[in-house]
Amino acid sequence: MNFYRPVKLPRLMVAPNGARPTKKDHAAVPITMNEIVNTGKACFEAGAEAIHFHTRNDKGEHVLDSGLCKEILSELQKTVPKMHLQITTEAIGKYSPDEMRKLAYEVMPPGISIGVREMIPSRKPGTEDIKIYQKLIEAGTKIQHICYEPEDIDLLSNLLTQSKISKDGVWCMFVIGHYTGKISDPKKISLFTKKLKENGFNADWAVCAFAKEETSCLKTAIKLGGKIRVGFENSFFMPDGSVAPNNETKVKVANNLFD
Repeated sequence: MNFYRPVKLPRLMVAPNGARPTKKDHAAVPITMNEIVNTGKACFEAGAEAIHFHTRNDKGEHVLDSGLCKEILSELQKTVPKMHLQITTEAIGKYSPDEMRKLAYEVMPPGISIGVREMIPSRKPGTEDIKIYQKLIEAGTKIQHICYEPEDIDLLSNLLTQSKISKDGVWCMFVIGHYTGKISDPKKISLFTKKLKENGFNADWAVCAFAKEETSCLKTAIKLGGKIRVGFENSFFMPDGSVAPNNETKVKVANNLFD
């Protein structure tokens, strides 16, 4: 299938559902394939250039299911052919590195997010880690490397060096804060960019942040030359502190931050 693969990291990505939010948290969290596809279309029309989605099973649980991923990718491709589509290997403490790599091999998607510390908990890249990265690059998959802490960039640097993959134009995602309530502090972003410089990266990076502190982090990222990801995976709130009615409304407001 001829998926859209942008050269540069899209400046605004939507993450509409994540691994944990449910309908009990917000009625507009997309769980089913149709809901994810419809949300993707609405968010694309609101200004999102890419979507990062999580597949859910019949119980609404986050699953690394290659069949479901392929189905949703196919439907999104038909509906929003000019939107970059990104699946996730997020482990959520449930999936092993082997299962993360298995999903990647079976789907070979247009885009994929990989938490380097989840895939390499030993912090020592092995043969299988190098192999999957090289295979994804060969397939044309756009990898976005999820960095939860600045030191994850050291690990990523080591992995790319051993994999003989260039650090020029690498896509990164800096996670500022945590869904459990760890405050999203915009000052932390500069710690990530400093690590990039120390490791010789010319990276294309974005941030995501949580709860009511999300907007201040997004504004700081843009000011520092970065890009952003918004959506119900990270925050239900609008900049004024009110609860957003849906993902596309958050996207529309976030798109205005670039003005």
